[in-house]
Amino acid sequence: MEKMGKLPMKEAALVYLDRSGGLQKFMDDCKYYNDSKQSYAVYRFSILINPCDVVELDAELGNHILHHPLKAAQVFQSVCFVAVKTLSLIGKLQTETQINIVLKLTHLPSLPSYSLDLCEFPLNYASQRFYMMQGIVIAMTTVTKYTQGARFLCSDEVCPFSKGFQYIRVHVPGATESATVRNDFLCRLCSSSLQEDRKFRVLGDKQIIEIITTKVLHAFQGDPKNQPFRFQSLSVFLRDELVNKMKIGNEYKIIGIPVCVKTSQTALCVEANSITPYTAKVPSGISDNFRCLLSLTSSSCWRFTAILANVFASHIVPLGTYNLLKLCLLMSLVQTRDCSSERENCLDILVITSDTLLVDRLLNFSMNLVSRGIRHPVCTEVFPTVSRDKYGTGAVSIQAGSALLARGGVCFIGDLTSHKKDKLEQLQSALESRSVTVFIPGKKFGDDFDQQMTFPIQCSFWSFVDMDSSSRRNVQKASTLIGQMDCSLIPANLAEAFGLLVNCKESSPCHPLLPTVQHTLKKAVDPKGPPYLASKQFTTEDFEKLLAFAKNLNVEFSLEAERMIHGYYLASRRIRTDSIHGSKLSANALKYLVSLSEAHARLNLRNKVLREDVLIAALLFEISLTLKYGATAFCVAPNALFPFELYDEDYLEQRDLYLTQCQQQLQHFIATCGPGTAVLSSDE
Repeated sequence: MEKMGKLPMKEAALVYLDRSGGLQKFMDDCKYYNDSKQSYAVYRFSILINPCDVVELDAELGNHILHHPLKAAQVFQSVCFVAVKTLSLIGKLQTETQINIVLKLTHLPSLPSYSLDLCEFPLNYASQRFYMMQGIVIAMTTVTKYTQGARFLCSDEVCPFSKGFQYIRVHVPGATESATVRNDFLCRLCSSSLQEDRKFRVLGDKQIIEIITTKVLHAFQGDPKNQPFRFQSLSVFLRDELVNKMKIGNEYKIIGIPVCVKTSQTALCVEANSITPYTAKVPSGISDNFRCLLSLTSSSCWRFTAILANVFASHIVPLGTYNLLKLCLLMSLVQTRDCSSERENCLDILVITSDTLLVDRLLNFSMNLVSRGIRHPVCTEVFPTVSRDKYGTGAVSIQAGSALLARGGVCFIGDLTSHKKDKLEQLQSALESRSVTVFIPGKKFGDDFDQQMTFPIQCSFWSFVDMDSSSRRNVQKASTLIGQMDCSLIPANLAEAFGLLVNCKESSPCHPLLPTVQHTLKKAVDPKGPPYLASKQFTTEDFEKLLAFAKNLNVEFSLEAERMIHGYYLASRRIRTDSIHGSKLSANALKYLVSLSEAHARLNLRNKVLREDVLIAALLFEISLTLKYGATAFCVAPNALFPFELYDEDYLEQRDLYLTQCQQQLQHFIATCGPGTAVLSSDE
């Protein structure tokens, strides 16, 4: 009666396979097995299932697939076995149990009951059905083998089950290796022990990854307003074709079956069925206030970004202060990207400051404006580390670290001098190569060979150095070059590896004392109220929307901008090259200039990089170079980007005139020191 009850579902399964093209794929897979000289205990077939199409065809079969996937697989197993025997597709196949059907779902219904929230408790893992979950990969193991299926024979030669394929063990979701293969199975006919026929064992690839929900990132963003919540990581088992399909730091939607795995401890895991990279929605536009401001400043290529920097983070620092640093932060933020994007032009920032409290608050606030802003906890590692897999699979587990977790965003590592020398060397290497290599010693983890894995670094690093603390003030050296700062507290190569060096010391234009005092008093009197009118007009949400829109703009260089940026790079390289030490410009200098130019164009919400954008990039880069090495022929003032306080439109006009003069000076510098000109050395 049970078989008769399943007959309509089997017919529906056959019709679906025929309509969806699954039957033809099944026949192609059978041809591969039939032509193979290898002996198989189990023949594995993957069938793509669209639940909506199945439900429309047969509601009962659709219900089985969604809520009883193991029983649904048995239905397709029977259909496929009949097809193999009827069409003589695999000559060596003897029993139905030798067919292992894996149903691969394209999606699940968009209903709450099919979603598994990693922050909820208790999690439902008893139903053995499909759920959809979403999370970020924080750890992954190396690939190991597992047993897909095995053939057992009765040890008593007289027993009829000592031959044939009566005892077939197949891996099912949630089963450990010992559940599939071990030595205490008994023959159900004569009760003799069963022995595995090893030449028929079928092996597959296995990998374990750990994911966390996106909500967990709030715990790494250093915002004291974040409400406490419960979260845990979830282990996901990837098998066969899903192995190596996920990358550390990326976010995915996963369809799988929650199971309870018992090893040294009981743990909730998921057997993955399908994975899809998560793509964030691109915002359709910006706020009305910013749209109006963009229209009012359309006559100038510099005014919009100047006003943005002026009013940005007005509840953190006084209006109009730290403008140079705020402009750099905004430009760095628009160069972040979604994990699915291939753009990697990150902007790393190192701030020299005497007021670590305000700079720390400003950087922390700015970091939170993007979805992947990670404040590195002191007790953890910045870069990946290795450890033993907790499930006893013999694999090595690689933990992400803050840098990989901040993929596509910003990794704020705090005070640079708080890190040890070996960590700073690792940071320098990562900044220069934009990658990090993890060494896996074979002897330590029970392998014959050493391994190494390389991961791309796809985030911007922010950090600061307190140069005026009492413990460090005595070791600073007086500079003999105009504009150069003493950076002896950090290795010179590390300072060079950061794309931008920003001076926010008391002697800099970034650090006005009186406005800071007034701002602090105002916030103390009214902590919740907006300190300025601009804080009401341009809210934090407005800036989040603006940055999300701007960073997704595709920009290209105009011919004039491309010529100017190459001209400045070559001229600056020639003027900073000597016969003893070679060029002082890093190998990534041109890439930083390109990234700065693109960032300013994006912040202006333009798709084309103009000469005006290259000027801002050149000024920022030259200010940074001057702090490192001193001034040269292209002498740029520390306050070149904000020479006047931006009170009204007249001051904006004065700034435009000043920047126009800077542009003429830049063109003269390129013409004088660029390619094809005779530049004399100091000796000559």
